[in-house]
Amino acid sequence: MARTPRLEDRARGAARRGLLFALVWVVLTAGDRDGLILGLVVVPAATWLSLQLLPYGGVVRLWRLAALLPGFLAQSLVGGVDVAWRAFHPRMPLAPGWIERESRLTDGGRVALGGELSLMPGTLAAGSRGGQIILHVLDTHQDNAAMITREEARLAALAGPEARP
Repeated sequence: MARTPRLEDRARGAARRGLLFALVWVVLTAGDRDGLILGLVVVPAATWLSLQLLPYGGVVRLWRLAALLPGFLAQSLVGGVDVAWRAFHPRMPLAPGWIERESRLTDGGRVALGGELSLMPGTLAAGSRGGQIILHVLDTHQDNAAMITREEARLAALAGPEARP
């Protein structure tokens, strides 16, 4: 049974998220003074919105997040080559379609899974309904279920043992 985070934990989590958005904002604006002034409005708004869409639910350990990166990059490279091959192939071997798949991740976990899958070539998360994630894929003949299961397990490992599917 998951415990409800204490007020101090939620405040600390919101502050961390705001700091992350502020750092991203500084990088995106290259420290430009006008951009920093606009950031005084944008960063709190982004923090508030992110907390509405994905409420604080615990700590994400950065080493676990970093451990996801090599697999994600490798999968993105393979997917990019596959999409390029299909685009330049004379017959364009595509079998686009929709997939709905049950996910045992939390609502926030499904959002993260959809975001990750959308960054991979050939897949686009279109939303979720009930406990299912809805994806559009370029090739329904591929083993998309195995890829989704693998990425879901990797994200569950990021959140810790309590979030495993």
